[in-house]
Amino acid sequence: MLEIGLANEISVSELAAAWMPTTRELDVKIAFARQAGDEAGHFQLVAARLAALGFDIAAYQVPPANALFEHVRGLTTTIERIAAGLVALESIAYGVNDSFIAYCARCGDIDTVAIYRDFIQPDERAHQLLGRELLAKYATDRDQQQVALDTVARVLELAAATRARAAARLGAACFPGC
Repeated sequence: MLEIGLANEISVSELAAAWMPTTRELDVKIAFARQAGDEAGHFQLVAARLAALGFDIAAYQVPPANALFEHVRGLTTTIERIAAGLVALESIAYGVNDSFIAYCARCGDIDTVAIYRDFIQPDERAHQLLGRELLAKYATDRDQQQVALDTVARVLELAAATRARAAARLGAACFPGC
């Protein structure tokens, strides 16, 4: 399950970094930079935890993008990107991570609990709140707000389908990340 978390952290980091060069609004560009850096830091935390459990990080291969990340990567407007990347994906991650923390606590894995509770979750919440602030600033009319709502709905739909396929493949109902 931590390997899935590893893949999600690097995928979100790459996504936010990819959006930076084509984002005009400086505050949004900086928000994506912060998100990319924080998610890369989460990758490092999870990688260190996996290494402590005997996983060979040097052999890790980033999996190909799934339908969710392919869709989100193709978003072109600032409002869509904020709604998808900072609001929807981070909201999903926060909720899923809460479940994962509870699962790890039940299994007695206090080291993983600490990583997620003390480092990853505060960042996920901060990204989500920043996204909401940016949407309030930039999605100022009904059409823009509808774009944001439609984007979030599509991300949630794709995430549910992606997670269901992954859970069935792995025989697990709970894993970290979006």
